[in-house]
Amino acid sequence: MFELFPDQPVYDYPTLLNVTYSLIWAFVLSSIIAITHKVTFTGHQYPKNFFQALALGSIVSAMVMMAIGDSLARGLGAFGALAIIRFRTRIQDARNILFIFAALSVGLAIGIFGYTIAFAGTIIYCTMALILHFTPFSTKTGMRGRLLFRLSDSDPTKLAKVTGVIGKYCADFHDVEVTSRNSGRFDYEYEIEMNLDADNTAFLTELQQVESITRVRVTFKNIQETN
Repeated sequence: MFELFPDQPVYDYPTLLNVTYSLIWAFVLSSIIAITHKVTFTGHQYPKNFFQALALGSIVSAMVMMAIGDSLARGLGAFGALAIIRFRTRIQDARNILFIFAALSVGLAIGIFGYTIAFAGTIIYCTMALILHFTPFSTKTGMRGRLLFRLSDSDPTKLAKVTGVIGKYCADFHDVEVTSRNSGRFDYEYEIEMNLDADNTAFLTELQQVESITRVRVTFKNIQETN
């Protein structure tokens, strides 16, 4: 099977056919990585720009490697040119960083005409990512956010009813702040993680039915940064 990907250790001035062939394969393999990321994504809104970045990133890295070849001078020049660009995008999820490196590594391997490395690496990486997705180590989590509400008094039975409702709809929760007002009212703030199949509307409706509770509000974190 690997005869389809003959490694070519010749870097200087590749032909147009070799360049085209290589860049197409770079795009195909990085697209497989991007699709794997989308399939294993566990957030609530998939960022399409991240998918495109994964699919197109390998083409850029492949072109850079082809331009550098085995020339030290070209490598230093490319390093200096790329150092001018300042990337300010923050990627907080280590898993997303690994997918970016995987896509760029495909381009690096293709750029030195290491088709076998690129092909085998992509298949193994995507297979392992899919396997982990269906194991207990999956990153499947519900929507995270903050719950704020006010109770008119400190009756522990009322707070117990509230926490009972929270436990019904949330996989995890804990209080982060309790504020006592001069009027005898108490403001509560909870960090919550909703169940995957939880209905947000039903959750709020059931909370509002608890006696003495007012000002119920749930704010969910911005999850553009994917899991």
